[in-house]
Amino acid sequence: MNRLDPITLEVVTEGMISVVREMRATVFLTARSVAIYEARDFSCGLFDAKGQVVAQSEDIGSHVVPMPWSVESSLKILGDDLAPGDVIVMNDPYLGGTHLNDVTLIYPVFHDGELVFFPAVREHWADVGGSVPGSMSGTASEIYQEGLRIPPVKLVEQGEINQAAMEILLSNMRVRDERIGDFNSGLAACRTAERRIRELISRYSIETLLAGVQSNLERSETRMRAQIAKLPDGEYFYEDYLETFSQPPECRLEPLLLPLHLTVTGETLTADFTGAAEQAPAPVNSTLAVTAASVFITLKSVFDPTQALNHGSFRPVSVIAPEGTIVNVTHPAPAGSHGEIRKRVIATMLGALAHACPERSSADIHRTSFHNLIGGIDATTGKEYVHYEWSSGGNGAFLEDDGPSSMAAIDWGDLCTVQSAEVMETRYPLHVKWSRQAMDSGGAGRTRGGLGTRRALQLTRGRALYSLLSDGAVLPPFGILGGQSAAPVGSYMHRDGENIPFSTPGKVGGHTVNAGEVIVLQSAGGGGYGDPTERDPNSVLEDVTEGYVSVEQARELYGVIISNAEVDTAETTLQRQQQNTQRHRMKLEGPCDSSSYEIVGRSSKRVVRLHPDDAGAIEVSEDQILEIVGRGGAPLRAWARIDPGSHAGHLVLDVRGYEVLRLEPGADVEIRPLFRPELS
Repeated sequence: MNRLDPITLEVVTEGMISVVREMRATVFLTARSVAIYEARDFSCGLFDAKGQVVAQSEDIGSHVVPMPWSVESSLKILGDDLAPGDVIVMNDPYLGGTHLNDVTLIYPVFHDGELVFFPAVREHWADVGGSVPGSMSGTASEIYQEGLRIPPVKLVEQGEINQAAMEILLSNMRVRDERIGDFNSGLAACRTAERRIRELISRYSIETLLAGVQSNLERSETRMRAQIAKLPDGEYFYEDYLETFSQPPECRLEPLLLPLHLTVTGETLTADFTGAAEQAPAPVNSTLAVTAASVFITLKSVFDPTQALNHGSFRPVSVIAPEGTIVNVTHPAPAGSHGEIRKRVIATMLGALAHACPERSSADIHRTSFHNLIGGIDATTGKEYVHYEWSSGGNGAFLEDDGPSSMAAIDWGDLCTVQSAEVMETRYPLHVKWSRQAMDSGGAGRTRGGLGTRRALQLTRGRALYSLLSDGAVLPPFGILGGQSAAPVGSYMHRDGENIPFSTPGKVGGHTVNAGEVIVLQSAGGGGYGDPTERDPNSVLEDVTEGYVSVEQARELYGVIISNAEVDTAETTLQRQQQNTQRHRMKLEGPCDSSSYEIVGRSSKRVVRLHPDDAGAIEVSEDQILEIVGRGGAPLRAWARIDPGSHAGHLVLDVRGYEVLRLEPGADVEIRPLFRPELS
């Protein structure tokens, strides 16, 4: 294939990106769902005949990056039976989708009888059926409860809509007119893309366009290889958990283990999730496409954030995710938790990279996509409605600066971070009583984690059902290099002056809400970076002045004493000295021969045995979660076991524990209770 001169290459590159931007504009201007036209929960992309991403714009990474799996599965099923004017529709997670709400339109474009490109649109349809309005239930136990599963099918054949197939889809979804409007918006975007692609072919030739595609793939691959090569060769480990709960009335936390083994060898990187918990009959599983995409998104954001995304960036990266686990789900387990698995994969990547390149990594982001859904029949109009709400959270702190507050995370693209109260109140029987950043929600550190959001929604009339699919309600975002955890995800009912928590925090399925009742939504903050007592006292004062940090937490976490709106320098020095001397340090022993994990539910959790004196010193009780903090990286989290037979002042770890902390026996570590700040 001929090489293009630099000018022509940039012209055709921007031409293909402009195709995607015009697709986005078409969807934005024509969609019916608030989640699409207002909140921008959709993405467009241009793919080559092999299904490789060749162009995208301001799209959501968690939509675009997994799409090659959707295109690939569609080609396997329908590739020999595609013709001009066909449109493939699919949402099947097991065949390369994300979750059922993300309905994808794939549009083959031919030139001289040869398949050359696939414009594609992935839209979040506010409802695709299932057990609850909005289709995402925190208590789903199988995929059938999450909505209608659509394998790759030709919903449009040679330009004609298959009305019978369309009727089957619409008959199994709520708010029919919205679904029709959203489909038409995606179809219009794909047809717009076809026209613009043909104009580019006419102007530059198909050979020139394909040569540009090849050059861009190679350029992106070269950049990513060069970035990986800067990392020290070696093996890096981290482990995290997703949250499930036993059946009522116990509602006991049953965490699902997610370990990561990250290997850097020269210009290549492998992310291995072997050992992940088996898939569960709960909304905590996701697909290989989402898992792999989350690895790619993290690497692209950390190492090559300024350049356009295409498939070449993925080539130096391998992902291992055993089938039948929470990171590679199989039928019939639920797959709606892609936003939670995605955030947890990103978290393990950040935890591992905190050792490999702490200067470029951040603390943990806000743990979840925080899907809140309220739906029912409007008592005034008699029409169905579904409101889909996500309150953006805090992002992790960096070496150079504090984490952004109430912002989209790295996997969200230009997704709207705070949805319009005016639009919501106009469309639905809901009233936004208040919406604010949550004071004290950002993880304390030398640089502070971003703040989460608190928002109160009141049902104004009738009755509705509320569902929540989230994670991080018990295990909040972690800090790195000594930084503290952020505030966790939360949600509760406010009724008759009383706050009523849900028995399974973060996971609710079809809870009845009556007129006048209020649902309070609380997104998580971002973790802190570095020792909080090393933060500039004047920065802490500014945080207090701006309402980000309370005076109490300024003293307790940062050791900064504020009096009369000023820093008391002398008292601050004394306070910080005292806090540093009170930290509880222990000497590492082992590695032990026995397992450091205990079976709980369908998975296992890490436990550490503490002498009663050590447990008393840090004020932890049996089965309380604690953090083991080394010289760098992210903390190792574990559940406490109080054991009089253990050696006071010493802590026994297994091999994996040493690998996570990157320490040797005999090293000193700080041990502390898991911190979950009380919000002001």
